[in-house]
Amino acid sequence: MPGRATETDWSYRHGVTDARKIAFATFVRRALEDARAMRAWSGTEVSRRTGVSRQTINRWVRGDWASDPEAERVVAFCEGLGLNPAAAFAALGWDRAATPRATPTPPPMDPDVEALLRRLVDPNVSDAEKFHIRETIRYLAYRPTLPADSGKRGRQAG
Repeated sequence: MPGRATETDWSYRHGVTDARKIAFATFVRRALEDARAMRAWSGTEVSRRTGVSRQTINRWVRGDWASDPEAERVVAFCEGLGLNPAAAFAALGWDRAATPRATPTPPPMDPDVEALLRRLVDPNVSDAEKFHIRETIRYLAYRPTLPADSGKRGRQAG
C-alpha cells in the first residue's frame, strides 16, 4: 500500500528488536485497527469490551514489556474482539503443544447460591423476581464489611 510504513520501519521507530514483541505488537495493532474500522470502537471501548486496560494494550502495541503478557489477558483481549487466541499465541511464539497448566478446581458452591442461580435461569420465574434477586445479590456483594464482633453486641445478656 503506498504511503504505509512497513513493519520494519515501525519496529525501528519504536525501538522494538525482539521478533516476538514485533509480531505480537503487529497482531494487537491490526486488531485495534480492525475494531476501529469495522466497529467504530475507540481504545476506551476496546478496553471496556476486553477487560484489558488501555495502558496494557498500549504497552503491547509498543512492545514495551519485560515479561510475557499474561495468557488470561491475551485470551480476554482476543475474545472481546472476536479473535482466535491461537493467532496471538502464535505471534508470541508460545508452544501450543505444551501441556496446558492445570486450572485450579473451584471451591464447592454454597447450596443457597446454587438455588439462586437455578432461579435466575428458570423460564418460569418472572423477570421482576429475577430483578429483585440480582439487586439483592449486588447489594450484598458490594456492601461494606461489618466488623467481626458486631453480631455479638446485640446478644449480650442484660
